[in-house]
Amino acid sequence: MPSSNLIVLDADGVLIDYHAGYAQAWLRAFGEPVVVRDPEGHHPMHYWDVPHLSEAGQAHLQQHGFTEEAWSTMPALPGAVEACQQLQKMGFRLVCVTALSPRWHAARSANLTALGFAMDEVFAVGHSSDTAQPGTPRPVGNPKLEVLTRLAPSLFVDDHLPYFQGLPAGIWRALIDVRPNGSANNDPQLEGPHSRHASLADFAAWCKRRYV
Repeated sequence: MPSSNLIVLDADGVLIDYHAGYAQAWLRAFGEPVVVRDPEGHHPMHYWDVPHLSEAGQAHLQQHGFTEEAWSTMPALPGAVEACQQLQKMGFRLVCVTALSPRWHAARSANLTALGFAMDEVFAVGHSSDTAQPGTPRPVGNPKLEVLTRLAPSLFVDDHLPYFQGLPAGIWRALIDVRPNGSANNDPQLEGPHSRHASLADFAAWCKRRYV
């Protein structure tokens, strides 16, 4: 067991199947089901065969698709609940830090609980673009950095390499690396992870080999 038994987990792409949630949101907003365009597409708009949206279309999707109901009913990724249970049986404490707007914190927490994820805490830290004014450049920076620095976990699991940037040296960076097309996870200008995993279940198995 590492010096701290705390693991911080991302939600979308680690615990939650955001691609499936995006398809549900699209159907809710536009009344049209979606089909897969690129099964290796990292982002939902690449994975699903959907048209490019104008600014007005994006606003419509956010308002009518990504509702409180949407954020509270997204499905879990296969094996993710069981992986968390295995990690907890090993003695780890689990906290979720998601780059979701704080507006949806209660919905996300309820979603995780309903799916069977027993998190010690859930933090919704927003995204750097949440503070941007319309028509201005998006702020840069890691929106998870402050919380991760304060929590000081031994391990941090995310599927988005930019969220590993600037972390204290003592945090092990475990990347869930799937669907590579359009991903920033192989950007040579970014600091790489300590380990790469195909899923949270794969990460839990790695932890068992390493710490048990």
